[in-house]
Amino acid sequence: MNIAVFCSGNGSNFQAIADAVKRGAIREASLALMVCDNPQAFALERAKKEGIKSLLVERKNFGAKAEYEAEIIKSLEQEKIDLICLAGYMRLISPEFAKKYKYRILNIHPALLPAFKGGQGIKDALDYGVKVTGVTVHFVDEEMDHGPIILQRSLYISQEDTEDSLAGQIHEIEHQLYPEAIKLYAQGKLQIEGRKVRIT
Repeated sequence: MNIAVFCSGNGSNFQAIADAVKRGAIREASLALMVCDNPQAFALERAKKEGIKSLLVERKNFGAKAEYEAEIIKSLEQEKIDLICLAGYMRLISPEFAKKYKYRILNIHPALLPAFKGGQGIKDALDYGVKVTGVTVHFVDEEMDHGPIILQRSLYISQEDTEDSLAGQIHEIEHQLYPEAIKLYAQGKLQIEGRKVRIT
């Protein structure tokens, strides 16, 4: 099974996935491609260091979103990608893209969905004053942060937590949970029944 990871920034989850594949924690898959939309992203350096092929596609270089995504799809097909993992990819994919790769796109979100959707899940949870937050890995569908949930792990928020301290704890969980979810997918252990994902 060939995996593509989509990144826009630091790429720490990309690194966690690459490390998991390297150490044999995900034996059933290979990390074939990293897709990035930001030329300044440190994720590109990570891919280079790991010897993993990267594709930089900037949205500004394309007229319609469909043209931008068509360029990405071309590479996905060339590399025979079976699974797409969004990892800090700060663009909403189109409904058409989501349908084309239905149940073949995973996303990781720094909150316990369906709470605190969107790009500021850590800050929003902290500002709201919840006592528990966490991390969600889910399938991607046509709506933002909406698809069937695969794994979740919770985290207590202390009164002393800041956005930075909470983010550090969230990232630690992400780096464990995402490879775990990918492994389950690669092993064919995820069964989707409506909104429920059963692990066999």
